[in-house]
Amino acid sequence: MNSDTLSGQWKQLKGAAKVKWAKLTDDDLMSAEGSYDKLVGSIQERYGYARDRAESEVDSWLESQSSRPSRVTP
Repeated sequence: MNSDTLSGQWKQLKGAAKVKWAKLTDDDLMSAEGSYDKLVGSIQERYGYARDRAESEVDSWLESQSSRPSRVTP
């Protein structure tokens, strides 16, 4: 999954992001609107991470999200 997919699937991924980074507020997630840079910036601000660490966390999280099986509805 890449940053383009992040913006396209933001509504589905927003809940998972809230679980992963509990310090992010609903306002942080709403303002990110699926933007990779805004999400990284919010994580930097809330967790006090350097940009490279925040990017690494988001990249790792996106990779884990792409390997999750899709939900199949009957």
